[in-house]
Amino acid sequence: MKITIAGAGYVGLVSAACFAELGNHVVCVDCDEGRVARLRQADLPLYEPGLRELVAKNLEADRLAFTTDLPRGVRHGELLFIAVGTPAQADGAADVGQVLEVARAVGEHLTRFQVIADKSTVPVGTAGRVRETIARELARRVRAGQLRKAPEFAVVSNPEFLKEGAAVDDFMRPDRVVLGVPQNAAGRRAEALLRRAYAPFNRNRERIVAMDVQSAELTKYAANALLATKISFMNDMAALAESLGADIEQVRRGIGSDRRIGYDFIYAGLGYGGSCFPKDVDALCHAARAAGQRMRVVEAVRAVNAAQPDRFMDKVLRHFGGSLQGRVIALWGLTFKPGTDDVREAPSRRIVRRLAAAGAQVRAHDPLVQSLAQLLPGERPGRLARQVAFCADPLDAARGADALLIATEWKVYRSPDLAALRKALRAPVVFDGRNLFDPAEMRRAGFSYQGVGRGG
Repeated sequence: MKITIAGAGYVGLVSAACFAELGNHVVCVDCDEGRVARLRQADLPLYEPGLRELVAKNLEADRLAFTTDLPRGVRHGELLFIAVGTPAQADGAADVGQVLEVARAVGEHLTRFQVIADKSTVPVGTAGRVRETIARELARRVRAGQLRKAPEFAVVSNPEFLKEGAAVDDFMRPDRVVLGVPQNAAGRRAEALLRRAYAPFNRNRERIVAMDVQSAELTKYAANALLATKISFMNDMAALAESLGADIEQVRRGIGSDRRIGYDFIYAGLGYGGSCFPKDVDALCHAARAAGQRMRVVEAVRAVNAAQPDRFMDKVLRHFGGSLQGRVIALWGLTFKPGTDDVREAPSRRIVRRLAAAGAQVRAHDPLVQSLAQLLPGERPGRLARQVAFCADPLDAARGADALLIATEWKVYRSPDLAALRKALRAPVVFDGRNLFDPAEMRRAGFSYQGVGRGG
C-alpha cells in the first residue's frame, strides 16, 4: 500500500518505519528541513531501541522516503496518517493547530478518495474539525473552478498506544488497534483500507477494535489516565506505608498477584513523566471542564504526581538538617524512564532544580543525557551550569558525594558493586527513588538507605 505519514516526530517516525518494514511504500513528511535532511541519512533526532536500524534498512530498500513536500505526501498515500504534535496550552488544552494545518493542506491538494487518520492524541471532536477543514478547502477549489467535483474522503481516528523504549515492538505486536470510523459509506470504505493496512498484525488473533470516531478519540485519553491513576495510587499508598511502617514492595506483590489488578504500573517511585501522561491527563481534565464535568479522580492523580518529586526531596533535606549548602549529591538517571532519551516532565528536572536551590553541587549520570542542554532544552541554565556536572560513569558520579539519589531505573544501576559504591561515596547514604534495591541488603552492606514507601 501507499501510505503517507504527516509528522516525523516520535509517533510518526515509528509508524513510518514500521509500516515500511511490512512492505508498504511510505512517505513521511515533516516541515523541519534540518530534521528531514538528517532522517534521509538515517540520523535520528531521538533515541528509540531498534528504530534507527529499521529506518536505515527501509531507506536502502526504497520503501521509506522523507520530504518537506506535503502536497507530494497528499498525492502519494491512499492512507494519510496525521502524527504531528498536539502540545499543551497554558490552560491544559491540547493545541490541535498543527493537525488542522495538515487538514488544510489535504483539502488544498486532494484529488481522489483518501483516508485521513488522526494518529495524534487529540481531543474528542477533532476528527470533525479535520473533516470540516478539508471540506471547506475542497468547496473553495470547486468555486474557483479548480475542481469539477469535490472528491470523497473519510476522516477516522486511529490513536497510538506506544511506550517509549518499546515503541517498535508495541507497533509490530499491538495489544489492540483502535479504529474510529464514521458510520457511512465512506467510513466503511475507510475501515476496509485500514484493515488491509493492519492485516499483518492479525495473523494470530483479531486485534482490531472498531468503534465510532468520538469513542476512539476518548479511548486514548481514558487508557493513559487509567495507567497514570495506577501509578499515583501506588505513590499515595507508599506515603501511607511509610507512616505505618509497611513496605510498599511487599504490598505490590500482594495485590499484583490478583489478575484483576496485575503487576503493570503499580511500582511506587517518583511519579510519571514523559510526553504523554502529563499532557493527556491535563487535556482530559480540560475537556471535562469544557463539557461542564469534573474528572475528580484524574485531578487527584495529577496532584499526587506533581507532589511526588518534592516528597522525595523533602526526605533528602530532612536527612541533612534542612540544608545542602556545600554538599555534593550524586544523581543516577535523568530521563523520565529507561530506554529513551526523553526528559519531558522527568522528575529529575525538579530534583536537580531543588538540589541546586538548596546549595548542593550535583554530579549526574545518565546513559543518554549528558548535558544541561539535553536535560533542560531551550532554557538558559544560569547558575545550574556551575552546580551540575555530568559524569561518564555511575561510580564516577558517586565519587566524593555525600549521598546518592536514584531517579531512573536504568539497568546499569540495578546491580552495582556495593563495596565499590560505598568506598566511592563520602558518606554511604542512598535515596532510592525507584526502589531498585532491597533495604535489608543495603543496610547489611553498611548503607543508610531510604526508598519510596519502604517503611518496614
